[in-house]
Amino acid sequence: MIDDRALASKQALRSLTGMRPMAAAAAGPDEEMLIALMSDIHANREAFSACLAHAAAYPVDRYVFLGDYVGYGADPGWAVDKVADHVERGAVAILGNHDEAISAREVDMNEIALAAIEWTRDRLEARQREFLARLPLTVEEQDRLYVHASAWVPGAWHYVTDAYEARQSFEATARRVTFCGHVHVPEVYHLSANAKLGAFTPVAGADIPLLQRRRWLAVIGAVGQPRDGVPAACYALHDEESDTLTYVRVPYDIDRAAAKIRAAGLPPILAARLEVGY
Repeated sequence: MIDDRALASKQALRSLTGMRPMAAAAAGPDEEMLIALMSDIHANREAFSACLAHAAAYPVDRYVFLGDYVGYGADPGWAVDKVADHVERGAVAILGNHDEAISAREVDMNEIALAAIEWTRDRLEARQREFLARLPLTVEEQDRLYVHASAWVPGAWHYVTDAYEARQSFEATARRVTFCGHVHVPEVYHLSANAKLGAFTPVAGADIPLLQRRRWLAVIGAVGQPRDGVPAACYALHDEESDTLTYVRVPYDIDRAAAKIRAAGLPPILAARLEVGY
């Protein structure tokens, strides 16, 4: 979890420099901002609420949502509305495979995921389904690419889990930094000027300098269903001024989120996964 003293220090610094909260998101693309990156919310109201509140305390200037707002969790309509509200105020939202599945005729998912999608379809209003259907597969902004899965075939929903997939993504875009989700496990890949690829698992609360002489691919992890053995929700902060990336873990009311999944009649394993972070 990010150190409270570090949070207070950053809050004070941003207050002194006059940086503004989310309303500043409408500013020009050249303005340096603190950006919250959130992925794989999966209809988990408790986790998403906790992450939004945590980010607002800095305050964050802009939000980027990397897909999968529905599926697995018990609050899909609320999650879609919350993302849509942020988009109206300048946030970026990317399409995820679970979002696509809501309106897709054919869905390539395992039995549990498909059961959650079928349950979710009956609980979304037409305007919410339309919002999901309009989302882009990718967004390019300055030297960054935002995508849910891989950069090389975004709509095929490949997982970036090793050096091969990471290199494929690097080769598919000219952008220096790629931010993605889909995997539910945080990981950072980097590519040197001589094409040497490295990777590491980020430590929550530690600033990662995104050195200009390297290219970067950051798998953000999951807000709503972490799978790295840590049940706390995961998101990341990109500070444009210092060009650093910081992963954050946020505790939330897991018992409530899990109880709502069970009460909804969704597959019980979806509640159990929240409790163990896998």
